[in-house]
Parts: sequence; structure tokens; C-alpha cells
Amino acid sequence: MEMAKRLAGKTAVITGAGRRGGLGAGIAARLAAEGANIVLSDIAAPIDPATATKDAAYRSEIEKLAAEIGQAGVAVSSFTCDVRDWNQVQALAAHAVSAHGSLDIWVNNAGIGSIMKPLLTLQPDDWTKVIDVNLTGAFFGLRAAADVMVAQKTGGRIINIASQAAKSGFAHAQAYTASKHGLVGLVRSAAIELGPHGITVNNICPNHVTTGLGAWQNEYFAEVTGHASVDSYMAAMRARIPMGRTGTPADTAAAVAFLCSEDAGYITAESMNVSGGEEPH
Repeated sequence: MEMAKRLAGKTAVITGAGRRGGLGAGIAARLAAEGANIVLSDIAAPIDPATATKDAAYRSEIEKLAAEIGQAGVAVSSFTCDVRDWNQVQALAAHAVSAHGSLDIWVNNAGIGSIMKPLLTLQPDDWTKVIDVNLTGAFFGLRAAADVMVAQKTGGRIINIASQAAKSGFAHAQAYTASKHGLVGLVRSAAIELGPHGITVNNICPNHVTTGLGAWQNEYFAEVTGHASVDSYMAAMRARIPMGRTGTPADTAAAVAFLCSEDAGYITAESMNVSGGEEPH
């Protein structure tokens, strides 16, 4: 059965969306299937130690993904953007309007999840790298999108891909957990000011998803938690999830599509768990 075109005529920007199999790519594909025009954005290449290969997509990969998503019959463009740079984020928002006519949906998906260290070895520079992308980058995206959406006077949807780590703490993930907790406060505050403009602001909080980055995390945490293998580590993870499996990009993408739809027009300032029951608060 063909998917309903709930988002026909809308334009969605998704940051950190250049890697096949990643959360951003899954979100882009789902929104395109529902009729939205898509702007895929990514940093396009590792440019410093904070953007290691597992955190960044190459330009050729982004362009191939754009062509695949365009097969849904929507307009798809790509735009290189480092979310740590306010000027680049503003340019990304302007590109959406110039290329597609409007900016209706903004998904802050770009993030760093590869700096995992014990607290006593975490360096100040490690902290800054994570906060700059995961929290400040999300603020830049929210602000740039809000500027355009308020001026358009047609409302809009702003969604951050937070994490289960926005609700609970995890060893070896101090900066990551703090950055994701920060997104909870960001949407609660921003929603108050943007609500009168018809703009909703929400977080989605997935549990673990084995993307390319997720596979690296599996290996890292299997070792530091003393599991004999990644399979053993993953079995233990599944055992504590009521639904009996880890999350998928499609699970998160479905939640994004819902929050973008008219059905979610009265939902704002929320941090929605998509965790198979693992994170119940």
C-alpha cells in the first residue's frame, strides 16, 4: 500500500544525513516517502579530530544518497554544512528556501558519538568538541530554522534527534549525555516562544541503534564492560528492552514523520522516547 503523502509540498532539512544506513538517511527517506522535498546536509569530509570518518560522510556518498531518495518522486538537494559554524547553518536554511521554495521542517540530527572515555581521562578539548556539535550545533539549527519559519508565517516543525542519554546517564559518555540532556531544556524553552508562531519544537530520544557509528560503539562498550564478544554485549542489551530488540533507523524516522504531521500539531516541548520500553520516563 502506498504511503500517505502527509508532507506533500513541505521542505525538510536534515543535518548529519549523508551516510547510508544512518539515522539521518532513514529520516530523509521516510519524509520523502510522505511527499516532502529534502535537503540532505552533512559536513562532507573529516576536517579535524572532532569529525573522524565515522562521524562524517564524504561528498560522493551524500550525492549518491540524494539520487536514491529522489526516486520517491520528490526534489532532493544536498548542502555541505558544518553545524558548528553559524554562518554555514544560516546558509543551509537559505538554500532550502532558494532551492525548494520554503523551509517547513528542520531535523537536527548531526552529532558526535565517537568520543567515549572514562571520566578521569576525558580532556577539556574532548568536552568542547562534543558540546559544540551536539548542543550548540542544534541551537544554531533551531535558531536558523526559526528565523525563516517566523518570517514565512506558515508555522513549522523543528525536531532534535536527542537520545536515551537525554534521560539517563551512561559511563564513558559524560559529554555526550550532558549535550543530550541540554536538548531537553532547549526545546522546553524554545517551544514557549515559537508556539505563537505555529512552530512546534520537540526531541526524539532513541535507544541504541546500530548504524555505522553504532557498530563502533558496540565494539567499544563490549570491551569496556567485559563481555566476551559483541554478540554477548548485544544479547544483554536486548534482554533489558521490553520489545526484545534494539532500535532501527526506521523506528526513529517514523516518530519524526509523526511529529512533522498535522496529527502532531498540538505536541511541542516534548522529548519523545523511541526505545522499545527501555527508557520509560
